[in-house]
This record gives sequence, structure tokens and C-alpha cells, in this order.
Amino acid sequence: MSWVCVVPVKGSVGAKSRLVALPETFPARGELAEAFALDTVAALLAAAMVERVLVVTADPAAAAPLAALGAQIVAELPQTSPSDSPNGPDATPRDPLNAAINEGIRVAQTHYPLCSVAVLTGDLPALTVEDVEATLAAAAAHDKAMVADEECTGTTTLLARAGTVFTPQFGPGSRAAHEAAGHVPLDLPATASIRRDVDTVDDLAEALRRGVGAHTSALIARSQLGQSHADLAPR
Repeated sequence: MSWVCVVPVKGSVGAKSRLVALPETFPARGELAEAFALDTVAALLAAAMVERVLVVTADPAAAAPLAALGAQIVAELPQTSPSDSPNGPDATPRDPLNAAINEGIRVAQTHYPLCSVAVLTGDLPALTVEDVEATLAAAAAHDKAMVADEECTGTTTLLARAGTVFTPQFGPGSRAAHEAAGHVPLDLPATASIRRDVDTVDDLAEALRRGVGAHTSALIARSQLGQSHADLAPR
């Protein structure tokens, strides 16, 4: 079974707001977010079962290095304000993250209809090829599947076999929402790299302890100049 992976990338502006408490010796949040995305995409591209990686972004600066890795860039659709909505000014604003993912899914299912689709968050800097392949192999047994984050409340990966209609519901409480929609949680080890997304300083400390990809590692090494990671120890 071949897969197309969809990865939404916000770009540097406003990225990873919960990393605001990083020590001054660490890179800027935008730089870290870019490195996380590069390591996520690099692991996906190296997996034998992955036919294509689609990165959905509205940020050309973020798109360029990801395209250089081999990802196909999908332009994020412009956000429509409630006043511009055909439903009038009282319409609920679109959720930009899930709207971007839906556009990636649409492109994947239109251009690669024989491939199954996996949606992954772009903040998995510790992601390994082995865990990607184990996840895709396990997901092949289900029409719809998912990978919960380590906290077991969110979702890092949403999967569907070719031809299956599914709706992403990333955000707070996404695990429960995806399970309710029929996505089967995959039985992966609690410490599988595909479950360790990075939203907070403690998350980053844990990812660094386990080992991150080349892009994140190099970025932090350049910024640290011999400093240790002791000030990032989980609290």
C-alpha cells in the first residue's frame, strides 16, 4: 500500500507560541518550527511506503526549503472573513488549520486516488523512518486510523485508506473527536517518536533527550555554542 502524506506548515509568523518561555540561548520560535517541519518531512520522504509528501502552507519562506527536500507544495487557500462569507457576517470563521489540511487531502485524493492518505502535524522533530513505516503498516488494516499524542488527548497523525472520506478535526480534544468519527487509535508504544509532538518547552526537552532529526539538532547546536540543555529539563 502506498501513502500520500499531508503536512500543514504554518510558517514562522506566530509559530509555536507556547515556546515563548525558551531560554535566550535557544533559536527563535519560527526557526524551531521550520526545523521541526523539515525533520518531519525528511523522515516521511525516506519511508518506503510514502509515495508523496504534500506540504500545505501560505508562507513562501517556509515552502522553499521543504520543496528542496522533495516535498510537493500545496498553496493554503486564503482565509475568508465572516463578512465575506456567503453565509453573511454572522458566519463562523473557518478554522485555518483544518481548512489547510482539507485542501491537502483534496489534492492528495484528486491527484493520487490510488494512494491512502496520512495527515501529520509538522512538529515531530524526533520522528524516525522506522516509526513512520510501522504506523503506516498498522494503519493498512483499518479504513480510518489515528495516532494519539503522548498526552493521549490530541492527534499527531490521521490516516485513511484510499477512497475513504474523512474530516480532520485537529485542535483541543482532537483524539476524542477523531475516535468518534471512526478513526481507530493505533496500538503504538507510548514513546514512539510519531507520538512526540512539540508544543511546549517540556515537550522540546523530552524530544531532545530522545534525539531529534538533523535539522533541529543542527539549529540548536549553532545557537547553543557549547551550552548544555540542562535549563530545558522537564519540570
